Amino acid sequence: MITTTADTEIAFDDKDCLGKVRSVDTATVTLSVDDLETLQRLQVNRLVAIRMSAVGHYLIGMVDRIRRTVADDADPDDDQEPVEANIVRVILIGTFKTLSKDGRRNVFVRSLEQVASIADPAFALEGARLTTFMQSISRDASKDAPLELGVYTLDDAAKAFLDGNRFFQRHAVIVGSTGSGKSYTTARLLEQIAALPNGNALVFDVHGEYEELGADDGIAIYRIAGPGDVQARLGLDDRVIHLPYWLLRYEALQALLMERSDSNAPTQAAFLSETIYRAKRDLLETASELELLEQFTLDSPVPFDLPSVIDELSKKDVEMVPGARGEKQGDYFGKFARLIGRMKTRTDDKRFGFLFGAPEATMNLDWLARLGSILATNAPAAGATERSRVRIVDVSEVPSDVLPLVVALLAEIVFRLKQWGRLREDPISLVCDEAHLYVPETGGSMDALSTLSLGTFERIAKEGRKYGVGLVIVTQRPSEVNRTVLSQSNNYIAMRLLNADDRSVIRALLPDSLGGFSDLLQSLDVGEALVVGDASLLPSRVRITPPNRKPNSKTRDFWTDWSGAAPATDVAAAVEAWRKQSIAR
Repeated sequence: MITTTADTEIAFDDKDCLGKVRSVDTATVTLSVDDLETLQRLQVNRLVAIRMSAVGHYLIGMVDRIRRTVADDADPDDDQEPVEANIVRVILIGTFKTLSKDGRRNVFVRSLEQVASIADPAFALEGARLTTFMQSISRDASKDAPLELGVYTLDDAAKAFLDGNRFFQRHAVIVGSTGSGKSYTTARLLEQIAALPNGNALVFDVHGEYEELGADDGIAIYRIAGPGDVQARLGLDDRVIHLPYWLLRYEALQALLMERSDSNAPTQAAFLSETIYRAKRDLLETASELELLEQFTLDSPVPFDLPSVIDELSKKDVEMVPGARGEKQGDYFGKFARLIGRMKTRTDDKRFGFLFGAPEATMNLDWLARLGSILATNAPAAGATERSRVRIVDVSEVPSDVLPLVVALLAEIVFRLKQWGRLREDPISLVCDEAHLYVPETGGSMDALSTLSLGTFERIAKEGRKYGVGLVIVTQRPSEVNRTVLSQSNNYIAMRLLNADDRSVIRALLPDSLGGFSDLLQSLDVGEALVVGDASLLPSRVRITPPNRKPNSKTRDFWTDWSGAAPATDVAAAVEAWRKQSIAR
């Protein structure tokens, strides 16, 4: 239960007036402050209340600029001392009612229900009045199950809550430079999702830093199969995920296996698609899946035998056919040599074992339903009875050149199941850690795989809300994240950003009236954030409460480590792990 003073009515005495409205411009007003001492007490980004004609109604604004200058009506030819004017510019952000129509006290809404008038008095929100105001916001935002971030920097007696519905259904962005507290904020959100009876989130963990959270109830840790897992034949029962090649859409499989620069690429693509289609049809015929046979397409997730496809290509590559004077080279003679070599290289590469070395069980038609249950729903994890409301997928052992493909494939499986299965009543949030690595800004240097993978996230950003799929983009480099995905996100938790390009991206995403709010980004303390968006009643500076289990962000205290006892190092073990392409655990 939240203890507040929100039912205490806010009232202002005329003697506390700091100034009066001098000019009005839509969502911006200018105040004239007569008293210099009052002006000196004001601070940028503090809150003010402008009293309206309706009893108990105030426009709430944020101080954007404080200026002391020569009055506009001063005569430059007059020998008298120029008249100075104290000007305060305020960005309006909502309306506060001490008593609403439904009888509730101290209600804040983000709409501007009235327009300020010239000479309306303004008052500083500070002290007990500020506490009452901030706690009224907390009360309204947490009337159902609360999503608590921390406390407001303006008043640490008031807890900072978000509207959980709006935060996840309208996508969110968490940004911050290394060491700003970005991972702590993400872990804080995940803990609260896991605490809900039917929470549902899938996390793409690029560096394996959220493993510590797996000790909590409701959070399960999976990982994409590495070379060692393939050799040991570990699978879903061991919380190891294989993504067999047949899950890929044909266009992605083609980009993975073919070289576009090959002069025979068009011929290879046509024959490869036909051969794969026949291989899928053969499996469905063998399984007597007559209904599927009538409706499946080349992109349908149906298993097929890739070695048999390679064998068919090999035969055509050396095929001799009857001619007028004996045998002659077939139509495809010598045209598949490079393709076959590349396919064999890929399938033999142990780094791609999760694609091409998956266990036999993954070739069954019913295997995708089991994988989909793990990815898209909060069903219990392997060997557990507790519902795994948060599944963290460690992709740290995935080769960097196919990381975008793998993460996009996981996301696409979730999206397609929600889309085709009408599973929107069980909404899910996809938490994309280090999103700049696989949701990159478009550019000429992008390869075919990255381009295809990006299309998946762009579609989820645009259409995911219709099917119950939300995105939480987590990154330290927002300037390198795709603009389409960022622009579809309506909630921002921005922590300290030191890079000017990154700050400019966040500034461009904020409403025009709050563009100056982003100037604080480089001066925020560790664990502090600017919170703006549909989920937050008030654009706020918030101090994030640390999570119960801190992620292993692997940030070392260099000087402290260098000053302490000599660490135990095992370079031989590191070399062995490198050679095996498997991170030492």
